[in-house]
Amino acid sequence: MNTTIILVPGYTNSAPNHWQSIIERSYTNTVRVQQKDWLVPERQAWADALNDTIKQVSGNVLLVGHSCGSVAITQWASLYSSENVIGALLVAPADVDSSTAIPEIHVQRPLSMQPLPFPSIVVCSDDDPHLSIPRAKEFAKHLQSDVVTLHKAGHINTDAGFGYWPQGEKLIERLLGYKWTEERIAE
Repeated sequence: MNTTIILVPGYTNSAPNHWQSIIERSYTNTVRVQQKDWLVPERQAWADALNDTIKQVSGNVLLVGHSCGSVAITQWASLYSSENVIGALLVAPADVDSSTAIPEIHVQRPLSMQPLPFPSIVVCSDDDPHLSIPRAKEFAKHLQSDVVTLHKAGHINTDAGFGYWPQGEKLIERLLGYKWTEERIAE
């Protein structure tokens, strides 16, 4: 069973050594959402870009977001639907509603707190500067998502040491329901 993984990066996109970029280079069945402006995560524009990407893919889709990309996935789900989306991995969703959120991501307010119509996992860290654990658990509860909490993982990005991330791949496999690593590009 082949499923396309749609990578949904956050504010500023995912750099070459980011775990999303490594997944994109390592597997044959990945597509990255392209935003018109990576520095302005505007709610409707980002949801529309994700919707356009989903419509271009045939077959099943698993959404894999990071930070504001995770937020965009939940906002897309509140506006659109697709029977092809079988799940979502929401890694380090940024709390765009927080008074301490960086001003550049305020345009993505408010967070969507509606249940997702597909299985999902929120991955958070106990020391993420952009999402507290209580807020992550509240967000996951509203979305009806499972929660995985990492210890001292920061924002689960390149700066926090998350390049190649085997645990992330295992979470993708969990959502897919099969061993995804078989589709890895031979190195």
